[in-house]
Amino acid sequence: MSDRIKSIEFVGPSSGTHVTQLFTLSKYKESEIGTSAWPLWNFRVRTSHFGTHPELFESAIIPPEFRCMDALRLRHRLEYAFFCAIVFVIQSLPLRTAERVSDVFALLIHRLPGKVNRRQVAVDNIRQSFGDLSDRQIDSMILGMWQHLFRMVFEITQIRRRLRQETSMFILDFFQREKCVSTALSGRKVIFLGGHFGNWEISVTAFGHFGFPMGVIARDLDNPWLHQWFQDFRESSENWIISKKGGGTDLIRSLESCGMASLLCDQDAGGRGVFVDFFGRPASTFKSIALLAIEYDAMIVVGGGLRRPRTELTRTNWVPFELATQAVIDSRDFKSANALQELTQAYTTALEQLIRRAPEQYFWIHRRWKSKPRSKKRMSKKAA
Repeated sequence: MSDRIKSIEFVGPSSGTHVTQLFTLSKYKESEIGTSAWPLWNFRVRTSHFGTHPELFESAIIPPEFRCMDALRLRHRLEYAFFCAIVFVIQSLPLRTAERVSDVFALLIHRLPGKVNRRQVAVDNIRQSFGDLSDRQIDSMILGMWQHLFRMVFEITQIRRRLRQETSMFILDFFQREKCVSTALSGRKVIFLGGHFGNWEISVTAFGHFGFPMGVIARDLDNPWLHQWFQDFRESSENWIISKKGGGTDLIRSLESCGMASLLCDQDAGGRGVFVDFFGRPASTFKSIALLAIEYDAMIVVGGGLRRPRTELTRTNWVPFELATQAVIDSRDFKSANALQELTQAYTTALEQLIRRAPEQYFWIHRRWKSKPRSKKRMSKKAA
């Protein structure tokens, strides 16, 4: 059928919810109708073939572009079923068995070709951050990173069963707890900052159990079933999710309503970010954190959840962690004309100090130093 498609009417999962998008078939783009909503929506097509009194048709006349919706819905459900099966197996494993399995997977990933596991990115990042390490030490740190990541996957699936308020005294140790608690009880707004380090889910879960719920910024997952699983997981400790898509507005609302929010602060901000020193190299960092802290008179707490050796805590059958408060930074201390840069440097330095305590628990294949300052870009072009 060569008719021009006049509109597509989406009928949402809740009765009475309708969204209409107008476009021509030749100009069709997935982004115009929001592919993330496909699995939860039924749809009908309205064409211009019937003049001023168009009829509603069922999916039989939907063009091939839209028939992929059913395939996408099926793929999402299969992915979710597979994920749930893996979670069920993991949750039934004893801790020692789970650690051994995760270490086996880590070794397999570690031995894959460099293009698959991004080994060269990790080698370059570690070598430039710790210049005095040998090749063997770098290789050992990368293997430790993979072991940490796979163990974290096992831990996340078991957190809801294992980490509760009554078991936390056997699982958690603390570093500078008094500084963190006094900041949370100060009556001022607080921004909790972490990085791709340690088990970042442990920290926010523990704070929720201890009566300090907060908004947590997270990226929306493409699979809505998986997205709902992780949302339920994070909200099970009374925290709530702030979508990264509209993170700025929702983050402000979270600070204004409850006064607390949590996010990662070690993501590359591109050419528009503020460049600060991170492991001896300029790293582009988002300005929004410092701007929010200054504008809303907020305190910044830099910390994370470090996995500790099991020998340190013997009264638990699960993984021991240290909830570390590396630094508490008061935005009121930054009043100069360069306050934004200085505050961003302060919390970035604190994160670096935290990572140096257990560098194998950092995500070294993360492209933290992807963006370069403009002056260096110009110099490299002239040299070429």
